[in-house]
Amino acid sequence: MNINKVLTFLFFHFIFNFLITSAQICSNSFCRRTEPTIRFPFRLENLQPSTCGYPGFDLFCDAFNQTLIELPNSGRFRVQSIDYESQNVWLNDPDHCLPRRLLQLNLSTTPFNAYFHQDFTLFNCSAFDYARYRYDPIGCMSGENYTVLASSSETAIRFLESRCSMIAAVAVPVQWRFFEPVMTSDLADDIRLTWGSPRCGQCEERRGRCGLRSVNSTEIECRNAARHGLPRMAQYAIFIGMGLPGFLLLIGFLYLICIREHNSRRGRHPVMEFSVVVVPHSTTTISGLDGSTIESYPKTVLGESCRLSKPENNTCSICLSEYMPKETLRSIPECQHCFHAECIDEWLRLNPTCPVCRNSPMSTPS
Repeated sequence: MNINKVLTFLFFHFIFNFLITSAQICSNSFCRRTEPTIRFPFRLENLQPSTCGYPGFDLFCDAFNQTLIELPNSGRFRVQSIDYESQNVWLNDPDHCLPRRLLQLNLSTTPFNAYFHQDFTLFNCSAFDYARYRYDPIGCMSGENYTVLASSSETAIRFLESRCSMIAAVAVPVQWRFFEPVMTSDLADDIRLTWGSPRCGQCEERRGRCGLRSVNSTEIECRNAARHGLPRMAQYAIFIGMGLPGFLLLIGFLYLICIREHNSRRGRHPVMEFSVVVVPHSTTTISGLDGSTIESYPKTVLGESCRLSKPENNTCSICLSEYMPKETLRSIPECQHCFHAECIDEWLRLNPTCPVCRNSPMSTPS
């Protein structure tokens, strides 16, 4: 074969492969700027090509530019938020009656599962004074002559069984794990779902771009991933925590020198002699938690309501910043204290205890 033909073939083969690879690098999209940002594994129909998404993750925009997803056997839901690192998505009913939709929710044919779930029983109560017992009714399912209530408490369920008729018992994909039974709920909060495949969480943590390896393949790859440093607020917190004692010691040392200099200039001896002993720094080993243990602790993304299982804990104890919607939090299972995921990850790599209660999680030091 002529050498020129070989070079020409190799050149066009390279250009063809380059164009195919470039086609897989898809740009972010959204229905409107206040809606969630859409990227792989999700894609917006009619706005992004099919190669920009993974099967089962197709989204679309409705007439009001809301982001919707069609779940087989369950219908359409509005996408409230997406956390690509923890692979979580929050959904709600676009018609504002999520409890009714939960009665037919079936995730068996979808790529999604409930991150946490809690069993609730729904009751239809007629001529029942729910305000007297401080029950929270489900308004969109209630009428003039009857009230619909939901509870996960066995005590409340037994009480309602004797006064109301049971509608159904459903497993609700709640946002947080409730360690105590819920006496009553209107079940209006977003449902939290997660997906296991494709696994792009680690690629997202490294600020990479996850996507299909090729046009005709379902294999994925991570492009342009790189390690990133500590968040600035976490750096400030660690610097202050480690540098403040040394700074105070330096101030005290300079203060003593000033007193001695002042007394010597006035021609009298100081009332008290001080001796400064420089203690050599001891070599210590900082033993925190290993990466796999830290990653096993639950992560979540706050919704627009910023509701936490402990409402009084609305500030990160490490960076001292209030939690904002769509921020990623991580909680310590033993004590349920929550922090910014970036802050607590770096803290636990250096300190094996909770920054708030100082309890030590049961884990193996690195």
